[in-house]
Parts: sequence; structure tokens; C-alpha cells
Amino acid sequence: MSFNSFGLTAGILRAVSEHGYTEPTPIQSMTIPAVLNGRDVMAGAQTGTGKTAGFVLPVLQILEANHEEKGRRPVRCLILTPTRELAAQVSQSVRTYGKYSSIKSTEVYGGININPQIKALQKGVDILVATPGRLLDHVEQKTVDLSKVEIFILDEADRMLDMGFIRDIRRIMALLPKKRQNLLFSATTSHEMQGLANTLLHKPEVIQVTPQNSAAEQVKHVVHPVDHSRKRELLIDLIKSNSWHQILVFIKMKHTANRLAEQLNKAGIHTTSIHGDKSQAQRTKALQNFKAGKVAVLVATDVASRGLDIQQLPLVINFEMPTEAENYIHRIGRTGRAGNTGLAISLVAADELGMLNEIEHLLKQDIEKVIIPGYEPDPRISHKHVPQKRRSASTHTPVRSQTNKDGYVEHWSRQAKQKANGNKSKYQSSRLGAR
Repeated sequence: MSFNSFGLTAGILRAVSEHGYTEPTPIQSMTIPAVLNGRDVMAGAQTGTGKTAGFVLPVLQILEANHEEKGRRPVRCLILTPTRELAAQVSQSVRTYGKYSSIKSTEVYGGININPQIKALQKGVDILVATPGRLLDHVEQKTVDLSKVEIFILDEADRMLDMGFIRDIRRIMALLPKKRQNLLFSATTSHEMQGLANTLLHKPEVIQVTPQNSAAEQVKHVVHPVDHSRKRELLIDLIKSNSWHQILVFIKMKHTANRLAEQLNKAGIHTTSIHGDKSQAQRTKALQNFKAGKVAVLVATDVASRGLDIQQLPLVINFEMPTEAENYIHRIGRTGRAGNTGLAISLVAADELGMLNEIEHLLKQDIEKVIIPGYEPDPRISHKHVPQKRRSASTHTPVRSQTNKDGYVEHWSRQAKQKANGNKSKYQSSRLGAR
């Protein structure tokens, strides 16, 4: 199947081709025809599967077919996203694929001045991408009219529910015309999600390209049991000894994200952080520097687990386990995208084993546990059923492939042997300097 088979306009096909795509992904193959046929859609898919193009392309086609040049443009398609970063990403996709279209779009989200957004809305737009809070700000100021919306899209709806946006979503839905097409995209499911779907969708076409609440198959999961007090030390060793670059590190709290970033910088690892207390300009700059390779590590809270459009991110590290098992899937969704392989490493302390068990239950698989020599957990703290994996690798060259578990363990076996012989490596020095 090719994009030509969907009957898309020449302008849309040209934009798709220029973007380097020739064949649709599975989610696109199922979603595009359903949307073009006017069906409501409930789609379950991981990030990196191409779902954004799956709804942007048919929406552009529908709006272009019934577009009127005269008069002020009403908002005809509303796309709600949970985060500013995702809103910016989706809006960019609309501009990319609508490059040769007459359809106009804009995005509205918090953290930046509202006045330029008001001016853009006053000019008239066909597609509006928004976060719930800022959209309701515009509603209260009467700077947006949603009475002409024909297509309503909830992108990453599960994340919006996790962030407590259900009331805002229902307020927004009440402002929309009753007769409209609705699309709901979600990586995970829950009772609350099903309730929202029942309220929003009418006889939807249900599309599921991956098992519900599952992670991408291309991602390899590894757990390193370690005491809380040794996590930072281990993280620095892992990054330096493997020469890792462009690593996304997740942490739970905003203030600890800043502190960890400072500690990594002091250890000689160029790091920045992103979280909810950062201004939008700071968040945008941090992400741009990370994507451009100007910084090696981006420390993020769960605000960044959605909406970060980073191509071929090889590695995600959970410095701290999430508070909800579903957030693990959202976090590691940054790697293993679009068919690429990825690695998800979790540094797990004894009091996080319960969450690890929940995550394994959600994934329906046991995650490999590898204790790094030199970082064995305190035996007084229970780490049940965690095997120590030691392999003699004195004749091997360390393998730095992030998907090769044997190479990964062999590398650390060699380091352990060096330490046992009393040889101080630069990694040992970095640990001492970081204390």
C-alpha cells in the first residue's frame, strides 16, 4: 500500500513525499480511510507509530475539499493535546503536511504571551491545536469560537486524564456542535478512558495496532538494582563508560531534576533539565539543544514523557521509577520509535520493587535484572530474586551496542576486574569527584 491509494490530493502527497515517507505505517493504513469515510475513531497506538500523520493527513483532505476562501475562517478542526510540547509537535505536523494546502492553522498553549495567539485567532484558522487550560482561557476571553467545529480530536487522551484534565475536556466538549466527527488516540486504556470514549464517540471504528497498555516491541528493558545513595554514581559511570549521548533521564520531582542536572554537569556531562516550573521558552530551548546534540543528557519529569518528538532516541533511563505503572510506558515511548530499536534502563532501589512488579504485570513480561559489579545493593535491604550476572570478559573488547545485553554485561565485568586489581580508571575518578 502507498499513500496514493488513499485518494489524497496532489499537494498533500507532495508534502508527504518531501518529508521522506513512501509507505504508510499500520496505524496510518487503518486510520486514514476511516477518517476519510467520516467515521468516529478510537485508536490505541504507541508514540512513534505515525499516529499524528494518521489523523492530520485525512483532516487536511476533508477540510480542503469543503474550503471556502471568502469570509473569516472559523475553527473547523480542534485538536486537544496534554502538553505544550505535544501541541507544538502536532502543529508542526499540520504545517508540514499542509505546506501546499490553503488550510490555515495555529496552536495555543500556556507558558507564553496570550496576545499573539489572540491575533492569530482573529485572522481566522481552520485547524486549532490546543492544550485544555489555555484554550479555556481563550473561551473566557471570548477570543475563540468553537461553534463551527466539524472534527474534534483528543490526542494522547490517556495522558490528559492522568493530568486531571477530564473536567476541562468535558467543558470544552459542551461548547462544540453536537454533530461532529470525533477521534480519540490513546496509548493505554482504563475505566475512566472507556467512560470518556462512551461519552465522546458514536459507533466508532476501534483500531488497535499494538496490544493495550503495551510498550513497543523494539524496546529492550533492563533493570539495575542499586541503593538510592548510589544511583547518581552509577548513572555517571554508565554514561561515561559507554560514551552515551542524547540520553533522556526521567525523575519524579522538579527540584530533584534540577539538582541531578547540576550534579551531572559537575561530573563533566553536559546536561539540561525540563519540567513544569520551567518557562515555555526555557523548555523549548532545552529541547532544541538536546535534539541538536549540544547537550548529552536531558533530565525530565513526567511532563516530558509525552510530546517529545526526538528521532531515533537510543536510550531512556528511569533514574526513579514512576508513581504509576502506565507512566513507564509513556516514558519509554520516547525510544524504539518508528521501527528503530531502543533501550530502557531502570535504576531500581529496594523500595521501588513494588512498582517494578506492577510494571512487569502491565507489560506481561519479566524485566531482566542485572546487578552492576561495584554497585551491589546493601544485603541488609531486600532484593529478592535478583541474580548477579558476572562474566569473565578479559579477552573481549567491550561492545557498546545498546541492545546487546552480553556486551553490556561484559563491559562491566572488565571494569570490575580492573577495580579488583587496584587499577583506578577514569570512571573511578569521576565517582570520587562527584561525591
